[in-house]
Amino acid sequence: MNDQTGDPLNTLEILIAQLHSMWEGIISLLPSLVIAILFLVLTWIVARFATKIADRLTAKTAMRPSLRELVETLVRIAIWTVGLLIALTILLPDLTPGSLIAGLGVGTVAIGFAFQDIFENFLAGILIMIREKMRIGDYIRCEGIEGKVEQIMLRETHIRKMSNELTIVPNSILFKNPVEILTDQQRRRHEIVVGVAYDTDLEQARSVIRTALETSEVTDDQKPVDVFACEFNASSIDFRLRWWAGSAQRDMHDSRDIVVRSVKRALDKAGIEIPFPYITHTFKDAIPMASHGD
Repeated sequence: MNDQTGDPLNTLEILIAQLHSMWEGIISLLPSLVIAILFLVLTWIVARFATKIADRLTAKTAMRPSLRELVETLVRIAIWTVGLLIALTILLPDLTPGSLIAGLGVGTVAIGFAFQDIFENFLAGILIMIREKMRIGDYIRCEGIEGKVEQIMLRETHIRKMSNELTIVPNSILFKNPVEILTDQQRRRHEIVVGVAYDTDLEQARSVIRTALETSEVTDDQKPVDVFACEFNASSIDFRLRWWAGSAQRDMHDSRDIVVRSVKRALDKAGIEIPFPYITHTFKDAIPMASHGD
């Protein structure tokens, strides 16, 4: 008997039979393919309509623009995910929704491990926007980063330093660490330390300093002015001066400048010596108004 397995005619017949079978499969799939395509078109229409509704609803709220865009994106993704799953089950009846969801779950876990930092910053950005405590234009300090908030995005926040450099901070840093919002209130308390000679009448010095503070045009007359004798220094007795003024960084520098010059002028006029060399204390960082009741 002759072996005909290598006969070119036999091979051609097998190839034609396979192509014919594939063609029949495609023809049999056409109705399902048309229905799946129509369903995807319907999904596109529904996604556009739902996005417009979400945009109108969020426009009536005080949501940040970035958060509104996120809501619209999530609505669009949710509708398209459901639409694609249904279209796949129509096109491939043997592919059940359960197996698709299980596959998506495994894929999501794998992607989550691969892009953990990205998702962490993304989620932190969403929570920062929802919390809405930190606003555009606020002056903040966090982990050695200090400046004005220019933009809050889903993954990062742009902070402009006073020297005009831009710092791009991952949102996870701002979410996981304490953030000082120095401009949370319109007014905050500032303070400096000034020393007088040991032979000075402290009651007179306190009165002169208090008058200089109270008559300064930058101090808030609705808030108390404090003058405390606080320390015996190497060559002086130190007074701690506290007053309320604007919370913006420029206001802080302006008010300290005016207070220092006013106090120096008043002490000179009263003949009260500021010892030299005088060991100054570092100006203490101003404290937000909301955290102090005095």
